[in-house]
Amino acid sequence: MLLLRLTELSLAFGDQPLLDRANLTIHRGERIGVLGPNGAGKSTFMKLLHGSIQADSGELWRAQGIRTAWLDQSLPEATDESVYEYIAGGLEGLGALLAEYHKLTHDSAALAADERLLTRMGDLQKKIEQADGWATEHRIEATIDTLALPADTSMRDLSGGNRRRAAIGRALVGEPDLLMLDEPTNHLDIPTIEWLEKTLNEFGGSVLIITHDRQFLQNTTNRIIDLDRGRLRAWDCPYEEYLVRREQLLAAEDKASAEFDRKLAEEEKWIRQGIKARRTRNEGRVRALVKMREERQQRRELPGKAQFNVEQAGSSGKIVVEAEHINFAYDGEPIIRDFSTKILRGDRVGFIGPNGGGKSTLLKLLLGRLEPQSGKIKRGTNLEVLYFDQLRADLDPKQNVFDYLAEGREFININGRERHVISYLQDFLFVPRRVRQPIKSLSGGEQNRLILAKLFSKPANVMVLDEPTNDLDMETLELLEEILLEFDGTILLVSHDRRFLDNVVTSSIIFEGPGVIREYVGGYSDWLRQGGDMAALSAPAGQTLRKSEKKTTKQPKPSADNRQANARSSNKQEQKQKKELDRVTRDIEQTEEKIAGLESRMAEAGFFDGETKQVEQAVADLEALQGKLATLYERWEGLENG
Repeated sequence: MLLLRLTELSLAFGDQPLLDRANLTIHRGERIGVLGPNGAGKSTFMKLLHGSIQADSGELWRAQGIRTAWLDQSLPEATDESVYEYIAGGLEGLGALLAEYHKLTHDSAALAADERLLTRMGDLQKKIEQADGWATEHRIEATIDTLALPADTSMRDLSGGNRRRAAIGRALVGEPDLLMLDEPTNHLDIPTIEWLEKTLNEFGGSVLIITHDRQFLQNTTNRIIDLDRGRLRAWDCPYEEYLVRREQLLAAEDKASAEFDRKLAEEEKWIRQGIKARRTRNEGRVRALVKMREERQQRRELPGKAQFNVEQAGSSGKIVVEAEHINFAYDGEPIIRDFSTKILRGDRVGFIGPNGGGKSTLLKLLLGRLEPQSGKIKRGTNLEVLYFDQLRADLDPKQNVFDYLAEGREFININGRERHVISYLQDFLFVPRRVRQPIKSLSGGEQNRLILAKLFSKPANVMVLDEPTNDLDMETLELLEEILLEFDGTILLVSHDRRFLDNVVTSSIIFEGPGVIREYVGGYSDWLRQGGDMAALSAPAGQTLRKSEKKTTKQPKPSADNRQANARSSNKQEQKQKKELDRVTRDIEQTEEKIAGLESRMAEAGFFDGETKQVEQAVADLEALQGKLATLYERWEGLENG
């Protein structure tokens, strides 16, 4: 069944076309990913389909009676409205009746004190029965139950993650024909993301998704829409195959552009020849040249890619932080129970677990922003720490881009080189005309790029990144991965992006239940291979999603014609793995040298007759190095085996 048809649709803001005579059809059952760089107009495109804005020209046809639902990328407002009222608001008319009826039935004191409320409840019952609304009431309650949300709690009292889940419930409850989701995984933990994947794969209508989460995109879509320089292209394939086919298309486009530019240069040379040539000039050839000039002028180049490096500080001590048997609880509920760890210089540690499970609390304990209620934490020397989440909190919407980064300066020093602030901002895709704009005018992805610009302008040997990938476009996200892989310092990363974790971290701290925290070698997928089960993780009381069977998404097998292209597509991932393998190999060699040196010193005559503290420290250092070596060898073996 055809749901939507776009015919020659155009939309522009100022002189920037977001859609240029776009054509597209959307049928029931399609699961479509909407891709494009930040600022390409993805969210605007969704709003256009939803009917929130109108096109400048062209036709947008909708099937009669089509129901659409829209999930905005921003969190719903923290109001006094109850969760039940908010989710029921996804149903026009009937939702308001059910919300009022629910509120009355849960306020027995008010009903007993005012007979008019009893009369009103009777009226509501009749209207709901006439609209056959009791089945709808059951659907609202089932949605709230599935999302494990407290129905009568106000939206104001929910965490960001729970408000996001409520917004998803509001979009789903009306059972729309077309469900449009703008960055649905923002603020969600991995168990909820995996639940949402299963829900979307079982959803009967069509789905359009804007997301930076590559794993989510691969698991939930079977078609890709690419917004590229005002053009709209549809690719009838999953995300991974789209990457291969788009690479082939861009290569062909580059070749055609180069050939066009060569011919144009030849014609320009001809038109500038001497007087004799001009007398015999072919007027048709002149007109063709004019047309070629116009065509070249109208060509829209690919948007630039962000390019940035980290301002490296001097090396920290070899032990960054060491925690011994620490405990922490809120209101008697254990958040961290008898946890010990030793994080060494150069470690890349991922923190994985449900929202509210204690990841941020543990980070604050390790960084000294909180103190454990028992146990002890020792922090290393010469630590230069940058905390991504803290910079996000410091954003002033009224401040402009330049002033936020410059802090009163015209130039900043990056790895010993003076850079003008505007030049440095261009590396993060901020054109000079936009650096004086207020931060509130930036998109979510642009704000994150600005935070990264400030983060990387400061020297650091320890980076703490709390959800750094939200709203970044794919190209910037992949570049961030590469930069982190080349960073010589220590990384502590909180993320719900499974592929990002797999590509960046070498070990993971997993929150496996209330207060239960364990360490594993490798990233998210490595943990799963070691027997981990994200669906079994325990969230805080009242926040665990209903368990359901995992749904396996069957991926298409590449044909013989596509094998070579698929091999090129995987080359980038192989290069990342090779970089990590090289680094792990170097770490193994360095660790073995340190162990050999320490063992040699300990084998000297009279070593154990020395000061007790020095002997104990040497023994502890040897144990730590041996533990690190074992971890490195496990990771090395995993990389070698692919």
